[in-house]
Amino acid sequence: MPPLDHVAAPATTAPLRQIRQLPGPFALPIIGNALQVKLPRIHRDVEGWVRHYGPYVRAWFGRTLVLVVADSEAVAAVLRDRPDGFRRPLSSYIVSEEMGGNPGLFLAEGTQWRNQRRMVMAGMAPGAIKAYFPALVTVAQRLQRRWHLAATQGQAIGLDGDLKRYTVDIIAGLAFGTAVNTLESGEDVIQRHLDAILPAVARRSLSMLPYWRYFKLPVDRRLDRDVAALDVAVADLVRQARARLERDPARRVRPPNLLEAMIAAADEPDSGVDDRAVAGNVLTMLLAGEDTTANTLSWMIYLLQRHPPTLAKAREEVRRLAPDVAHFTLAQMDSLDYLGACASEAMRLKPVAPYIPLEALRDTVVGDVAVPAGSLLWCVMRHDSVSDAHFPDAQAFQPERWLEDSSEANNKRAAMPFGAGVRTCPGRYLALLEIKIAMAMLLGSFDIAGVDTPDGGEAQELMGFVMSPIGLTMRLARPQ
Repeated sequence: MPPLDHVAAPATTAPLRQIRQLPGPFALPIIGNALQVKLPRIHRDVEGWVRHYGPYVRAWFGRTLVLVVADSEAVAAVLRDRPDGFRRPLSSYIVSEEMGGNPGLFLAEGTQWRNQRRMVMAGMAPGAIKAYFPALVTVAQRLQRRWHLAATQGQAIGLDGDLKRYTVDIIAGLAFGTAVNTLESGEDVIQRHLDAILPAVARRSLSMLPYWRYFKLPVDRRLDRDVAALDVAVADLVRQARARLERDPARRVRPPNLLEAMIAAADEPDSGVDDRAVAGNVLTMLLAGEDTTANTLSWMIYLLQRHPPTLAKAREEVRRLAPDVAHFTLAQMDSLDYLGACASEAMRLKPVAPYIPLEALRDTVVGDVAVPAGSLLWCVMRHDSVSDAHFPDAQAFQPERWLEDSSEANNKRAAMPFGAGVRTCPGRYLALLEIKIAMAMLLGSFDIAGVDTPDGGEAQELMGFVMSPIGLTMRLARPQ
């Protein structure tokens, strides 16, 4: 057996534990713990195991042995050991390939990942985002007009749909150089198909029986149609970009958007990137630009409405420093420290990625547990981040804890909404800017009359490809 690589070194010299020896829920033959979890709330079910058994848990997903890791230091060490020591599970890659797509940067590994990462990081760098800032404000103004109409007519606003339109319009313009206006045109073909495809990827990745390889249910045939339609839409985006490059070859030297940069890179000799990788990253950018940021905004609006003093403080900051969306500047967005703290606190309590599944590429050690190559890990991202041992009064929504003068007792490293290590989300800067612009527009232009759930109780979490609130609606009024 080759030497073990220590991802998170044991605190003592005690013998290493084996995954099978760890505490965990009782497992049945063949199906393991499958009956003890439900896919729409699997993140909460696994979090419950951690609370009961501790930060290292043994679980069986069917016949597959899984190491559940919830210790934030160990999780961070594992994430920093990507892409060399850990990768996304091979099953996720296979599911993506079966559905006819290239996985793009999100699931790419090794050399393929490094080639694509260089392209994507260039397009998502703060300098590129800053140059695109006026277009972000234009999209926010569309959202303002849409919400003004709803407020005037006394209509409830479905947060999920409107915020996804907002984020899709932004990412399409930034990444693809194409003016997409789903907020006002009502044309949401890309969004509609993504909404069908992403949950299917999550469902199939966690399925014990890949039945769709042998026969297809009506839901699988609908999925095939959604995939085909999205392929057509993505191919059209690529075709438009290639046409622009042919009309103006100077664009290859300094590509004005991410898609044209990817095409130019793919056309270089020995680039290691082909058109399939370009198309895969188009889908990756759409994914990153839609569900993750939109759901964070929904959770943030919900939490602010439930805490009136905090909402009032955020609203006062916006109306003092950035009162008019028509005249937003980057300096104004940078000055909204409290609003940024509200976003960080919302992501701590309601991370859109509450777990990350990984596969070990070599024999290693996590904490005091020996992890053989090929082992599956379930990294719990919301455990220490909501523990009083790391954040005083951890269950409370307190944005002040993220400000520079906050108590040292807050272990901010325990919250990792964008991951850790070299595979930290490349869209972090864009996402935070999108959040600030949308929230500043909302708080500066309207008073929030109410945020409602379907049953009138607390917002329920739904785990699909990411974690979203179920059925939030918002009522707005013009400020008095």
